[in-house]
Amino acid sequence: MRSHFLLILFLLIIIQSNGIQACQCPVTVLSIQECNKYEVIFRGKVLTVKTCDDKPGEAVFEVLELYKGNAEQKFKVLFSCSEECFYAFKPGEEWIIYSRYKQVNTALMDYCSRSRRLFTNSKEDYYNSTNGNEYEDELKFLRDKLGLHRLIQNNKNQDYSRNLIPDTKQSVLILLASIVGIVLFYFLFSRIVK
Repeated sequence: MRSHFLLILFLLIIIQSNGIQACQCPVTVLSIQECNKYEVIFRGKVLTVKTCDDKPGEAVFEVLELYKGNAEQKFKVLFSCSEECFYAFKPGEEWIIYSRYKQVNTALMDYCSRSRRLFTNSKEDYYNSTNGNEYEDELKFLRDKLGLHRLIQNNKNQDYSRNLIPDTKQSVLILLASIVGIVLFYFLFSRIVK
């Protein structure tokens, strides 16, 4: 009886300790080497959040300061909702995001990145103990060591699908130019062949 109790207690301890470690990440120190692990680093404010529906969630950020990489004013960050540990973004929150690109203006969050949220009450900021520094200290480091980068201007004329259907005027002009070209070719060809 006693051995069964000890076995069950041992299994519960193992299960409990595995559950605790599931969301733990290795402790990192803020440094240039740590920043080099990421392709894009910025401070931003969450504008909108789309929850997961059998695909990654999306958080659209307004980029306030860009420290590394290229980003437009609005930058999309994808995150997983299917894992045990994931970031829960809410509109209006300010974050420092450390990430890698998924596409041109989209990043994919990794739970174990250095990304952190700004807390209004600094006593609630649990990132202070895990990251080893306060939010403002991290911003100062990023500004001093990486500098502020210029955001990419959103070019509204930039259309990635160049297969546009011409409007009526363009269609008529193309048709007339084609007819004139065919007639001119026929006229010149008939002169040369004779």
